[in-house]
Amino acid sequence: MFWVYILLSKKQERYYIGHTNDPDRRLVEHNTDERDKYTSKYRPWVMVFRYPVSEIRSEAMIIEKYLKGRKSRRLIEKLISKESEEDYIKSFFEKVLLKRHYLEQA
Repeated sequence: MFWVYILLSKKQERYYIGHTNDPDRRLVEHNTDERDKYTSKYRPWVMVFRYPVSEIRSEAMIIEKYLKGRKSRRLIEKLISKESEEDYIKSFFEKVLLKRHYLEQA
């Protein structure tokens, strides 16, 4: 299963969006990876949202790209606040995937 996740750097008040097949492992990697990457600058990170999207990696990648492309703190915080409302999240992500599929067909 591939997940979309959102991390929060409380120290810097920044969010990071990603996808993975193992959210717990990714959180550890973001907080410990020795390489100088975007997330290394804003440690420590806390997982504030994660949702299982699909068995198909490309679908998780589409949602990740959509969320990153919006650059919307408001959207991110709404998803975080609605994480326990599975129907809302599922419906939102399905709309993103349907929109992408429609655009590819056009």
